[in-house]
Amino acid sequence: MSWSALPVVTVRPTVFLEGFFVLLAAPRVREADELALPMGGGKTSPISAVDVARAVSVILDDPAPHIGRIYNLTGLESADLDYYAHEFSKALGRTIRYRDVTLSGWSERLLEAGMPPHTVKHLSVMTELNRQGRYDRMTDDLFQLTGQKPIGMYDFVKLHATEFTGDETTV
Repeated sequence: MSWSALPVVTVRPTVFLEGFFVLLAAPRVREADELALPMGGGKTSPISAVDVARAVSVILDDPAPHIGRIYNLTGLESADLDYYAHEFSKALGRTIRYRDVTLSGWSERLLEAGMPPHTVKHLSVMTELNRQGRYDRMTDDLFQLTGQKPIGMYDFVKLHATEFTGDETTV
């Protein structure tokens, strides 16, 4: 957008916790105690949409000092899915394992569930980039903008425990 001469601020979040870990992974966590995603051994630093919204609200509150800036928003830590499965286990009080599934099978299940093909293609590219280590990055941009650290996986899973257990009484 810099070529346009428009006054823009670029916000680049990594993988959203709500997307890959709630929308796409929660059913298998509930049914089979596994994170079943085609992410290989790559590391990622997922961030909550709430953290991104907090950052964007700071920018929108006073946009002038942010014009032309690029903010790379990352989660609390960058780790592989085995590590995050361990965080799920601690938060839920039961063993959750990571299972690296094939991209083709995973994509096919998303299509069968009614997800639009362009969305499946986008998510597939993201998982391939993750396998290549392209999401293994950390910044303090969120903290610099908001003065707060991003939510970590353990706290996120605790906060959304009912999504992973189906039990409304889980805290």
